[in-house]
Amino acid sequence: MSEIETQKNSYYHQVLSASKLKQCYDLAPQRVKKYLNAEIEYVLTKIRPQDLILELGCGYGRLIPRISRKAKKVIGIDISGPSLRLAGEMLKEIPNMALLEMNALKLAFKDNVFDKVFCIQNGISAFHVNPKTVIRESIRVTKPGGKILFSTYSEKFWNYRLDWFRLQSDAGLIGEIDSVKTGNGTIVCKDGFSATTFTEKEFIEFTSDLNIRTKFKEIDGSSLFCEICVL
Repeated sequence: MSEIETQKNSYYHQVLSASKLKQCYDLAPQRVKKYLNAEIEYVLTKIRPQDLILELGCGYGRLIPRISRKAKKVIGIDISGPSLRLAGEMLKEIPNMALLEMNALKLAFKDNVFDKVFCIQNGISAFHVNPKTVIRESIRVTKPGGKILFSTYSEKFWNYRLDWFRLQSDAGLIGEIDSVKTGNGTIVCKDGFSATTFTEKEFIEFTSDLNIRTKFKEIDGSSLFCEICVL
């Protein structure tokens, strides 16, 4: 089975999408909400009024309203049709946005189209595919001088993150957490769901042979951002 076929069968596509995915954010405790807001606030500092933005893994469109107020246009892609339909209903009053069902492994855009590409809230790990492919595709569709932001969790945020996933499990949104297999940045559920993260060292390994510049910044003691400048 190819990576694209595997992703179509992924948990976020088959189980945790649309209203169930939204519920995960609705029940987030205060510290997690602070983390989520800190991420988007940091992203907003990178946007100019003339920017064309691509968001990878947009889900039900949680970030799009705030991005759209600062950018010329934002395009959100996701593999989940149900999530995109919910996003379409929720965001139908936003004129400068578009939603497309598309896989981040094979973007249906020409080269050098976007000013900024965003994949935050640990999205690149949640895809459960080869991160190098996602990064290369993101670079391909970004203009020279453009920026790409990937984020993952800070190691400092582990306990808050685990508590949040326990709430999701208690609500029946994900399976029962396997306490034996969970640890070292990875959350494993007994129904097959897992949530991993990437470290700064791993991002450096993913990008070491590419014609780009990278820098890293920790935000709020909760997120680690990898910022890629396309040369």
